Amino acid sequence: MRTPPPTPAPPRGSQRKRRKPAPGSRQGPLSSSQSSASVVLARHYLSQRPLRVTCQNGRIASIEQLAEATPTDHWIAPGLLDLQINGYAGVDFQAEVVSLDALLTAARGLRRAGCTRFLATLVTDAWERMLDKLGRLRALRNRSPELTAAIAGWHIEGPFLSEQPGYCGAHDPGCMCDPLPERIRQLRAAAGNDLLLLTLAPERRGAIEAIALAISLGIRISLGHTNASAERISEAIEAGASGFTHLGNGCPQTLDRHDNILWRVLESSGLTVSMIPDGRHVSPPLFRLAHRLLPSGALVYITDAMAAAGAPPGRYALGKMQLEVGDDQVVRMPGQPYYAGSALRPLDGVWRAAAMTRTPWPRAWWRFSQRPAQWLGLPTGLAVGQRADFCLLKQTGNEMPSRVRVFCGGEEAGPILSRCARSSREIRRIEASSHGAPARPRDGTGRRRQVWFDDGGPRRSGR
Repeated sequence: MRTPPPTPAPPRGSQRKRRKPAPGSRQGPLSSSQSSASVVLARHYLSQRPLRVTCQNGRIASIEQLAEATPTDHWIAPGLLDLQINGYAGVDFQAEVVSLDALLTAARGLRRAGCTRFLATLVTDAWERMLDKLGRLRALRNRSPELTAAIAGWHIEGPFLSEQPGYCGAHDPGCMCDPLPERIRQLRAAAGNDLLLLTLAPERRGAIEAIALAISLGIRISLGHTNASAERISEAIEAGASGFTHLGNGCPQTLDRHDNILWRVLESSGLTVSMIPDGRHVSPPLFRLAHRLLPSGALVYITDAMAAAGAPPGRYALGKMQLEVGDDQVVRMPGQPYYAGSALRPLDGVWRAAAMTRTPWPRAWWRFSQRPAQWLGLPTGLAVGQRADFCLLKQTGNEMPSRVRVFCGGEEAGPILSRCARSSREIRRIEASSHGAPARPRDGTGRRRQVWFDDGGPRRSGR
């Protein structure tokens, strides 16, 4: 990068401007030039290779691989992508009236949690009201370039779900209905050409035909809130369903140990399964078992966040429901054992997933960014020509990142709280309060052992 020409000395008594560090300097990972280009020096979060990433006019202009010995303690990773956001930072997407400022508040709050893109999610309501809400939210998004970049599409969770107790979760069974062909066409028309993800229960009348129709209209189908048989799940996959929404939730607390929806999904092939990595919605042992049983690319993470996420404990709305959020950040229906979304920050989900699976954080980051983008056919980030949306993480040795900075369109969205240690402590506390905290594998220095591979990420080493 060309060094800017020296500037004249300032008048006596004025404050001299400090030069920004040059690329490769130990002072910092970011520098700028007179041509408005920003240069980032950091290691790729998966390959560990040092890179010089040049950003110009809001996009990645070039990526240059540097010598392995290039000194840097920063890592670059794509921004997180959350496929299920019902609301955030006190903003409820289910409300009858949502303002442009409110949507911007939610999007900016998510950016401060490492999430640069998300699917705005609408949950079960009367069908006509759901279509109206989608139309209003879409009109607001289209008025703002900032929201257009942040809201990657729409997730419609309901009303084609199971009415059975437990399987309907916090959704109103009185609003449930069958996925008739005209409703699928109405949904496609309401969303225009935007990306659409639809969660439905395949046991509903006409669901298999609806799945095939939706796929032909460019709608991605995820199964969920269902007690479908193994045969019905196979039929749904054959018709084009490719996902399963928040495995371990949207089902009763007590299940038949011989045959239940968990076993049926874990035994199925061809589904990209989402899970909520907070240690509450899915127990740490089940979370680890799912990672052992499913192929590496078949798991992605979501928060299922509602208005309480990124906000203090209290009572919050989710559509017509009033929900309670305690100090543990768990969202519950008052007087009932069922969870109703979460108050999890996306960034905390990465740290908690890494703690539960006892793997380095980049693998969890991949399942919360690039992998869901690949599944939905979205740009995966960190490529020449794409928007300069990424995170810079400062990490020393094998320790968890101590600082995270978020950039959108090449501009810093502001430093955010990492809270790695806090998330790890919370998972250990959850495990200790249930079945006892598992031992962490360590090497002779007391640090957790890890090795890295070039096939897409880190894995824990052998015995």
